[in-house]
Amino acid sequence: MDVGSSRRAVGTRAVALTIAFTLSLVAVTCGTDGRDSLSSLAAPTSAEPTTTTTTFVPRSFVVAATGDFLLHSRVVDNAAANAGGQGYDFAPMLAEIAPLISAADLAICHSETPLSIDNSVIADYPIFSVPWEIARDAKAAGYDGCSTASNHSLDQGARGVTETVEVFERAGLGQSGMARSAEEAATPPIYDANGVQVGHLSYTYGLNGMPMPEPWMANLIDVDRILADAAAVRARGAEVVLVSMHWGNEYQHEPTPVQVEQATALLNSPDIDAIIGDHVHVIQPIDTINAKPVLYGLGNSLSNQTDPAPKRDGMIAYLTITETSPGTFVTERVAYTPTWVHYPGTIIRPVTLDTVPESYRRTAENLNLLGTFDGPVVYDPAELR
Repeated sequence: MDVGSSRRAVGTRAVALTIAFTLSLVAVTCGTDGRDSLSSLAAPTSAEPTTTTTTFVPRSFVVAATGDFLLHSRVVDNAAANAGGQGYDFAPMLAEIAPLISAADLAICHSETPLSIDNSVIADYPIFSVPWEIARDAKAAGYDGCSTASNHSLDQGARGVTETVEVFERAGLGQSGMARSAEEAATPPIYDANGVQVGHLSYTYGLNGMPMPEPWMANLIDVDRILADAAAVRARGAEVVLVSMHWGNEYQHEPTPVQVEQATALLNSPDIDAIIGDHVHVIQPIDTINAKPVLYGLGNSLSNQTDPAPKRDGMIAYLTITETSPGTFVTERVAYTPTWVHYPGTIIRPVTLDTVPESYRRTAENLNLLGTFDGPVVYDPAELR
């Protein structure tokens, strides 16, 4: 099902159309959709050629992406306390990053664990099931969708997949990575980002040994399959395709050879524009392959992983993607806001060199671990437009 962004106004492009000919009469009226239309057109009576001039107005949009929502019991308990015994409230944990998330044209999170549709099953590591309210509060914070393919996707079996997808649907939040049917798996979301149609795909390296009830319930990484899926979502109308990859070695900042190999194969395809990585729970570097960005790992966004300190580091990554010629898009800028999980309360906080200097320096250092990234730190996404 295609998912549109309901909160962003889509700018219209003004198209100037001039038709010149001799001994003819043209009546031009402007329709309610803002496009010029011809109300009458007399046939040319001379050999003068008809000339059409079209003005190209490039489109541009900003994507915000964040790392893992990994809801351990401490996070869930704090959400229960926030709600005063009436369900769970994650909004205070997201409140400080919400203005940064909602300012983007398209915002993508990573939801690592299955969600319970009625909170009848709440479970911690190693077999997760978390409150449905995280989807509601992510939507309220400004997220448009999440990647859901992870090694925990099948923690609650087929029921967990079905309930998770249903929760996202009820929240008005898109998701890619899980599916209730083969048809649903074949139609990942396409978002409207400031007038550009953006497809989002999501895959995981494995499922912690959990059996796959149906082959379409959770997306496993297979380069050939991803390339085929990217081509298919393009055929459905996507003009830009983002791929989320749940990959790498946990707590390791350096991308593995497998990550590099897979990123190279995917970004050499004309159908894929950027890779957004998660899973390792620490910051991994940003690189460019075939003039396209690969964000190997965005760290933890919301979790209870406190020790060692790098597990509390996260980031909001911003991609400014611009049309350079009709239908051709490039990522012209990658920027970020470093974040830190603050305790008590498990609050995601943007950090500066003054507030949490150790986290700020670690994030900058690890993002440039390959010596290829010097993107700016921003605290106002409006700077990216």
